Amino acid sequence: MPRPTSSPPHVHFFFPFFYIPCLVFLCSLSHVAESQIPDQELQALLQLRQSWHSPSSLDHWVPSNSSSHCTWPEVTCQDGSISELNLVYLNINYSIPPFICHLKNLTKLDVSNNNISGEFPTVLYDCSKLAYLDLSQNSFQGPIPSDIDRMADLQVLILTANSFSFDIPASIARLQRLRILHLNQSEYNGTYPEEIFGLSNLEELSLAYNPQLAPSQLPRNFTALKKLRFFSMPQTNLFGGIPETVSDMEALECLNLGANPLTGKIPGSIFALRNLSQLYVYETNVSGSIPQAVSATKLSVIHLSFNNLTGNIPEDFRKLENLSSLSLQYNQLSGGIPKGIGRLPALSDVRLSNNILSGTIPPDFGKLSPLTRFEASCNKLTGALPEQLCHGGMLFELDVSYNNLSGELPESLGNCSTLSVVKLNNNGFTGNVPGGLWMSRNLTALCLSVNGLSGELPEELSPNLTRIEMHNNKFSGKLPTTVSSWRNLVVFDATNTLLSGTVPTELTELPSLTTLLLSQNDLSGILPTDIVSWKSLTALNLSHNKISGPIPSKIGLLPVLTQLDLSDNQLSGLIPPEIGQLNVNRLNLSCNRLSGPIPAKLEHTAYDTSFLNNSDLCASNSFMKLNVCNSHSHRSSKTGHTLIVILTIAAAMVIVLLVLLMIRASRKNKDWYDSTPKLTSFQRLNFTESNILSGLKELNVIGSGGSGKVYHIIVNPSGDAVAVKRISNNGKSDEKLEKQFVAEVEILGNIKHLHIIKLLCCISCENSKLLVYEYMENSSLDLWLHKKKRLSPVSGVANNMILEWPKRLQIAIGAAKGLYYMHNNCSPPIIHRDVKSSNILLDSEFNAKIADFGLARMLDKPGEAASMSAVAGTLGYLAPEYAHTTRANEKIDVYSFGVVLLELTTGREANDANEDMCLADWAWHHMQDGKPISDALDEEFKDNSNIDEISNVFELGIFCTNPLPSARPTMKEVVQVLLKPSNQRHRPDVGPSPQPPPPAPVEIQRRNTNSLH
Repeated sequence: MPRPTSSPPHVHFFFPFFYIPCLVFLCSLSHVAESQIPDQELQALLQLRQSWHSPSSLDHWVPSNSSSHCTWPEVTCQDGSISELNLVYLNINYSIPPFICHLKNLTKLDVSNNNISGEFPTVLYDCSKLAYLDLSQNSFQGPIPSDIDRMADLQVLILTANSFSFDIPASIARLQRLRILHLNQSEYNGTYPEEIFGLSNLEELSLAYNPQLAPSQLPRNFTALKKLRFFSMPQTNLFGGIPETVSDMEALECLNLGANPLTGKIPGSIFALRNLSQLYVYETNVSGSIPQAVSATKLSVIHLSFNNLTGNIPEDFRKLENLSSLSLQYNQLSGGIPKGIGRLPALSDVRLSNNILSGTIPPDFGKLSPLTRFEASCNKLTGALPEQLCHGGMLFELDVSYNNLSGELPESLGNCSTLSVVKLNNNGFTGNVPGGLWMSRNLTALCLSVNGLSGELPEELSPNLTRIEMHNNKFSGKLPTTVSSWRNLVVFDATNTLLSGTVPTELTELPSLTTLLLSQNDLSGILPTDIVSWKSLTALNLSHNKISGPIPSKIGLLPVLTQLDLSDNQLSGLIPPEIGQLNVNRLNLSCNRLSGPIPAKLEHTAYDTSFLNNSDLCASNSFMKLNVCNSHSHRSSKTGHTLIVILTIAAAMVIVLLVLLMIRASRKNKDWYDSTPKLTSFQRLNFTESNILSGLKELNVIGSGGSGKVYHIIVNPSGDAVAVKRISNNGKSDEKLEKQFVAEVEILGNIKHLHIIKLLCCISCENSKLLVYEYMENSSLDLWLHKKKRLSPVSGVANNMILEWPKRLQIAIGAAKGLYYMHNNCSPPIIHRDVKSSNILLDSEFNAKIADFGLARMLDKPGEAASMSAVAGTLGYLAPEYAHTTRANEKIDVYSFGVVLLELTTGREANDANEDMCLADWAWHHMQDGKPISDALDEEFKDNSNIDEISNVFELGIFCTNPLPSARPTMKEVVQVLLKPSNQRHRPDVGPSPQPPPPAPVEIQRRNTNSLH
């Protein structure tokens, strides 16, 4: 074997010396390149800020010798190079530029919660290392591109809450490295690819809240996702059943398939998922019974509410030792409450309301569990309340109303200091209320009505108590004079008890009181004359007592009183003229001993039955069903002299007012030029503030309201138009207008939806503020429906155009989607508080958009009522509980939207001056009187082929305006009903009797089966 040839010695000696300079040179080049990377990335960031027109949120993006851009809060670096950009909540209005991919090592980009519009940013294809992309909560539109699989390294893709549409492309399923995929809450109106369920690395998959997706079943291969922990597809038009093979998804921790038309039974195999901690199958049509084989011992939350579940609650629930929350409400479960459930050591939240459960509540319920909430209302439960419900000292809410419970209330309730809400009404409880319960320091609402409870009212109440409902009981004694200490009381209903004595003066000192109902008692004496603090009172009913003396004149000065009933008493003397100043929709002074003429302002057909059985009362007109006054000529003469004086004073005031207005107008024109206007944009703008300011002319005024004028302004040569609301404070601080301006900017500046008006920018200076909106060519729904002015003169649409039913339904669906988005998809939820037809604006295609958010408020938590400083809104649209309590949640918007549905179907106004009652009441009476629905509908629908569909929407409006908030649907349910094909939008069976209120449409009827007794 030959030996290898050796190299000459000089070659070995030469090689090291030859390579050393080369290595030094190459290393120096590498060092230079690395040192240039930070400079290049800094320049890319500065260029990025410039392309976004230097938003104030990025003012700190400036070069500095003292610190690196890697220290900026939005920037994360690794090995000296940018790896992450977290650009959330920065009010970015412009598109993502292609040079962002000059950041060669960028692996994560989060631009969520901004105002970025346009199509999916395909410029990001050049970011070769991008693994995490979050575009959620923006205004992206159009389809997801079919070549999105070019982003091959993506592991996280979040596109939630945009306006993406069409099909979800199959190319997403080729992103094989995806671990998290969120495509919820967009405008997809096609299909989703079943191939998604072949992404074997998926850990989270959410397609939630896409109600326009084509109906589909869960694909057979979806259970092959062995790594999937989080699976969410509520409200995605899923139908069919849940397969037994769901147990193959071994890693599953959360399963949410709610708000779908699913059918069949809940498979028992679900409970074999050892890691499952949350199960949500609410608001589906899943039926059958709850599986007996419950073996998922780690399960901590079960939410099976709003289904068609039947049968008994399984005893096997006792095996779930980690169970903390059990929600089975709104089903058709029968039988008793298993004793074993009450012994679960972690159980804190139990909700069993609206079923047909019977038997007794297990006596040791609460003894071994840290109960914080127990709800079992609207069932058929009997027996007594368990003595130890609050044994753990944590019970926050107790609701067992509308059952057949009996016996005395446990004394332990009086020692439960954590209680906030107690609802025991509509049962058969007897005996006294435990003394400590009245004084429980956290108690806010105590509902005891319709029982056999007795005893007297306490001298003191819990300082936080806002609501006492105790009507139809056997309470007796006098109203204590210490009632003045009940400072936070908002509603006091003691109708039809056995109260006696007088109405104490101290009762008039409660500043928060909105509703006082003391009718059908044994009260006597005269009424207090000095009403000090009833500034919030909206309803006062003292009828069917023995009250005597005159009607206090100061009742007529109560600023927000809308209901006054003093009938069936022994009141005497004249009706004070101040009573005529009230803007009441219900007035009853009948069956008293009143005399003299009624106030002239009350001589109206709306009050023709308000004064019956007062033999000495008279009116100037015979239609009032009263005697005609004899001293008419004397009154006319006196009135004539008074009128001359009034006219003289009024003329002088008009002259002074005109002078002041001229001075104000001259100052207004200087406002914008005496101070520097500040423009804050919320969208990409194609105009400047000078384009807006130059258009503030009387010629461009298209409307006005309580907050100021509205202008239609052409902002560029292309003819683009905007609507501008001008809010002026006349040089003074107007707190109310300031709050409305702040609310409008705070809310509309941060939310974007196809059916919510787009706030483009706001402009402010010292004495005025401008809100600039997209211009809506077809004005408001109110103008179309009620033929006032029809349309603004600049709309360009024929004034005689009729709003046909298909357009009305389109408008209803659009407005409902906007409200649904506010209630369900905003965090925190938003309530509008002034939903009405004049606040529903229409674009050129009659797409509806909710507008005017000056009264809107954010809620702390979904469904929880928030206290407002005062009632705000529009008469005819106000939910009754809001007008009485000033507490508001999403259900007040549902009520107002129900009135809008009644307007759309009847053509009537919400508060027609020619009617004795508001539209909602009129519609309810129409149904209660057994009249055909067709008689209530708009005359323009005569012989309309859609009459059944119109009738169904009318009935939905009836259901939305149910006086009981809990019986109204959610906006989610309203949208679901309106989106149903006309042949599936079943009408409810509405009976002629006035009580209970009409039931819901079939889709949501079952949730209220027992709540309206």
